[in-house]
Amino acid sequence: QFQLVESGGGLVQPGGSLRLSCAASGFSLDYYAIGWFRQAPGKERMGVACINCNSGSEFYIDFVKHRFTISRDKDKNTVYLQMNSLKFEDTGVYYCAARRLDRGTSFRIFNANDYEDWGQGTQVTVSS
Repeated sequence: QFQLVESGGGLVQPGGSLRLSCAASGFSLDYYAIGWFRQAPGKERMGVACINCNSGSEFYIDFVKHRFTISRDKDKNTVYLQMNSLKFEDTGVYYCAARRLDRGTSFRIFNANDYEDWGQGTQVTVSS
């Protein structure tokens, strides 16, 4: 069964850190791009990082560069998002999403519409 399961969210103070996990089952991450998205209350889902996208590289949206790190453990078939120096505006539900690499159509790596499968999300709240 194709499934993505996020975990690791929680409440953290500004400046703190969290590590999110996205465990994949039913498929190999080798054949998929994996993106992390954030959805703040009342706002659209926004891409923040992508791994195995466009020839295996990692990409970050500007406002998380040098604070967030996306990585992958092939043995565990899991993608991680290490989030450091968290800010109030990082609050939201974080989702991981998958897209097959062989789709052959243009791929906007931070556009939620270009991904096929989603996890259920994990809440991150940055508050003092």
